[in-house]
Amino acid sequence: MEGALDSVDLEVLTRLNEWQNDMPCWLATVVETFGSSPRPKGSMLALRKDGDMAGSVSGGCVEDDLLLRAKEDRLATDRAEILTYGVTREEALRFSLPCGGTLRLVMEPVCKAGWMRKVLQAVNARRKIMRTLHLDTLRVELSNDTEGFEFDGRIMRVVHGPRLRMLIIGANQTAAYLARMAQVLDYHVHVCDPRAEMRKTWDVPGTSFTGEMPDDAVMALNADEDTAIIALTHDPKLDDMALIEALKSGAFYVGALGSNANNARRRERLAMFDLSKDEIERLHGPVGLSIGSRTPPEIAVSILAHLISVRAGTDQSVVKEACS
Repeated sequence: MEGALDSVDLEVLTRLNEWQNDMPCWLATVVETFGSSPRPKGSMLALRKDGDMAGSVSGGCVEDDLLLRAKEDRLATDRAEILTYGVTREEALRFSLPCGGTLRLVMEPVCKAGWMRKVLQAVNARRKIMRTLHLDTLRVELSNDTEGFEFDGRIMRVVHGPRLRMLIIGANQTAAYLARMAQVLDYHVHVCDPRAEMRKTWDVPGTSFTGEMPDDAVMALNADEDTAIIALTHDPKLDDMALIEALKSGAFYVGALGSNANNARRRERLAMFDLSKDEIERLHGPVGLSIGSRTPPEIAVSILAHLISVRAGTDQSVVKEACS
């Protein structure tokens, strides 16, 4: 899923769009990493000549160096540049890169960039869009290709996509911890609970709440490959309603709270509906990584850790019991 736009990247492009015609500004994109690197390829930083910044390419002194270059007029405004940090051990230490790490950036002047508004329109419409930059001419082409990030020294291709979403079924304590932590990880969190008593106690700011039935909430969300759906009510009538629709959707992750025994019974119930064996096998139940979690915040951590692993393509776990 490399290249998908998270809310940090959305902030970068939004800020750049706001800066148009203001003063010189640049978009820094990580195009190559060698050894350990604090940020993956495709990470972005918006930089304005007066020092205003958004996003991150290293989380360390690379940002400080770029800021100094901008203020001292050492960044090109008529062409894209390739900057490399951390070639030597001394540079790696100076720029706060991990030992042996090397970071290569494309610095792209973007004042009066007409492509930005079109990319933001596509992202807000939950459509993926590829941006191809020709470094020598600054020519930008937009297309519907979604093959991921590419860089050959002359041309850079970056796929921008919609922000991550999470639909949580159930407004209990575990859901509250999960919602707060998920927002830190750039998820737009939706919460569904038709029970009036639960709606009255929900107090997590920044979330979208609905009291409609769980199956209706799943269908209304139109879940795609950037959506996770987590059932947490412990009430089979509510959780199963959501899962029947979620497992048929395009969501990249569908999980349900409960013990191994409870989830085995849940799978038996789901088999009674119009779900295929493959669809039922998509269910992560018990939800989350098996890290011995028991308390609501621990369970939330295990769920988010599993989401990170699945999105990164490093999930090798057999999901075990997250709670009993």
